[in-house]
Amino acid sequence: MGCAPSIHVSQSGVIYCRDSDESNSPHQTTTISQGTAATLHGLFIKTDAADTIPSVLTYQSRYPPAVRTGSRKERKETGPHSCIEAETQTSHTSIKMCCIVFAKEDSQSDGSIRATKPSEHTTILAVVPRVGPDQEEISVLPLLHAGFNRRFMENFSMIACYNELIQIEHGEVRSQFKLRSCNSIFTALDHCQEAIEITSEEHVIQYVNPAFERMMGYHKEELLGKELTDFPKSDKNRADLLDSINTCIKKGKEWQGIYYARRKSGDTIQQHVKVTPVIGQGGKIRHFVSIKKQCSPADNNKQIYKISRDEKFSGDNALTESHSHSFRHKNRRKESVDVRSITSRSSDAASLQNHRYSSMARIHTMTIEAPITKVINIINAAQENSPVTVAEALDRVLEILRTTELYSPQLGTKDEDPHTSDLVGGLMSDGLRRLSGNEYVFSKNIHHSHSHLSVPITINDVPPRIAQLLDNEDSWDFNIFELEAVTHKRPLVYLGLKIFACFGVCEFLNCSEATLRSWLQIIEANYHASNAYHNSTHAADVLHATAYFLKKENVKTCLDQLDKIAALIAATVHDIDHPGRTNSFLCNAGSELALLYNDTAVLESHHSALAFQLTAKDNKCNIFKNMDRTQYRTLRQAIIDMVLATEMTRHFEHVNKFVNSINKPIAAEENNSNSEGSDCECSPGIKNSPENRILIKRMMIKCADVANPCRPLDMCIEWAGRISEEYFAQTDEEKIQGLPVVMPVFDRNTCSIPKSQISFIDYFITDMFDAWDAFAHLPNLIQHLTENYKYWKSLDELKCKSLRYSSDGNK
Repeated sequence: MGCAPSIHVSQSGVIYCRDSDESNSPHQTTTISQGTAATLHGLFIKTDAADTIPSVLTYQSRYPPAVRTGSRKERKETGPHSCIEAETQTSHTSIKMCCIVFAKEDSQSDGSIRATKPSEHTTILAVVPRVGPDQEEISVLPLLHAGFNRRFMENFSMIACYNELIQIEHGEVRSQFKLRSCNSIFTALDHCQEAIEITSEEHVIQYVNPAFERMMGYHKEELLGKELTDFPKSDKNRADLLDSINTCIKKGKEWQGIYYARRKSGDTIQQHVKVTPVIGQGGKIRHFVSIKKQCSPADNNKQIYKISRDEKFSGDNALTESHSHSFRHKNRRKESVDVRSITSRSSDAASLQNHRYSSMARIHTMTIEAPITKVINIINAAQENSPVTVAEALDRVLEILRTTELYSPQLGTKDEDPHTSDLVGGLMSDGLRRLSGNEYVFSKNIHHSHSHLSVPITINDVPPRIAQLLDNEDSWDFNIFELEAVTHKRPLVYLGLKIFACFGVCEFLNCSEATLRSWLQIIEANYHASNAYHNSTHAADVLHATAYFLKKENVKTCLDQLDKIAALIAATVHDIDHPGRTNSFLCNAGSELALLYNDTAVLESHHSALAFQLTAKDNKCNIFKNMDRTQYRTLRQAIIDMVLATEMTRHFEHVNKFVNSINKPIAAEENNSNSEGSDCECSPGIKNSPENRILIKRMMIKCADVANPCRPLDMCIEWAGRISEEYFAQTDEEKIQGLPVVMPVFDRNTCSIPKSQISFIDYFITDMFDAWDAFAHLPNLIQHLTENYKYWKSLDELKCKSLRYSSDGNK
């Protein structure tokens, strides 16, 4: 069509569309019946011949013929029944909508407005004269019966007519366009091989296709208008599966997975189901579309899924084949298929389609569900009926739960307190990055044999001075440094013999005292005496603290003998062969251990692995050689778990789990008992469950490992000086080797030891020992901690930067 098309009404009442560049070329014909035309002054016609709304409607005069300046057309009189022309000026060359105005009644019109096929999806509006104040309103039924969609009172205002056209465009016209495709859509659904079910937002069934009827055994009439809950369900589904599906789809998300459905006959079938919410006006969910495919036997095994012999493509499912083929090209990166199953283009598409369904099915039917997933599902369900403010708060909770650092607090004073920042960076990370060309290798050689060691002594052969010190071993104030001095830096063997004898370790392991002595010697020999802090004295100190905790009533009653033996052994070996450098240093230096353990818990993994290697290497020191295999495996796992728990990157995870799983439940039971006037203790199940016993053992060795701030003041000061010296030495070496300085504040020339101790106590110690004290009842430790903290604060106020030691260790 050319530019400036026009609509004409002839004397016979025939309406047709004529282009200015063509001569009388009819494009759409509609006849008006005589009875209807008698009531009309004109009508609007909407066609789908163009794609844009007109910007201007120009009316031509029906009075004396004349040529309008600038007009593209000239009005022509055709007789007594002259016509009014209305033309549309658009940015395109074809008609979008038009207004037809009759000059007068046309008695020659005959037929029906809807007589022609093109008018089927055309919106037609009848223009009628205004009703006078003394006249009654005329019914619109004759107009509707004649084929009109709406009635419009005559109005000589161009804007009023234009507004009416715009409203029709956004109402009836768009609806008609959508309806035009409905027949095609439902034809496709009727021939689709997959079962389709469409329900309302209230889960009332509104449509099912023949494939659904065949799969489920119901007739359409039995389903439409019924709620899904009216039909029996299979008991093979998980109890909470429907709730999980509803929670997902009500949030506007698609759900896909395996669902067991019950047919009308009572049989249960397994289906791949995909439920998609349909969002309507206002962003609200209006319908749910479910696509269901029955699982074939091949879907239940782990083979590549192929087309079964009865699934051949025919003309009826050509659309499905085409869709599958396009799916293959869109998803070739996401899916893979065995080339042996590809026999043709169509079979490739079907195999890939089946593979997709089967993969998703396996994911959704996994029986493994993490506790955090259950928590998230519960919160999602709770959001459904919650007020807006509560739902928003729960959204924030879900965001937190989905992060990886669930237990690590955000350091609010990072910029203001470099000591705390450096401690966190140095102790709670596995390193910044590994630099090529810088490798850190231990200067010490691991002692795999003990031929150089003196002949083991018995517990009865201990020198009097050492025996006298060990008599005070069960006190928290036991001075490990005095034992270090009198044993010539070999306190672990002597203290180990005493503590292990108290707990009956040899009897439990079914090993001789000589074997235990040899084992203690080989373990102590592989601690580095040259380390300022991480040496066998530290191991003996941790062993002493562990034994002290194990004798506390609350701890003693919830752990069995194997747990106690595992804790003592773990304390003994927990830092064996420690190089006096942090994990971060080893990772940055590209050490052999960091490479071996993939920069993850490097030292802790090495400590536990080496301890078992040394034990098994020589039968003379193998304390596990006579154990039952099953019992040994249990003991070994417990030891490894406790040693790994000393790694600081998971510090807050262990503490928070202990508080939430043990402290809080015990406190709640005690409160309930007090409110009921009962003196009964909390139920043993809280402390004695396998999961909580693991948490108790982890918390115990963690507290024993960093108990220095809870020791008497003189020992606390000594330990602070030793750990600082070790950090100073690391900083020195990092600068020499050009490595990243992990803890810059630990520069021996500028570091404030009081500040570093205050930060360490504030960030790591206080909360952990409060939780441990609430369980084990350790008032003396808390008292020491409080006094020591005050001491460090007073030094900090005096601006004391460091502590100086003489060669003999005196301050």
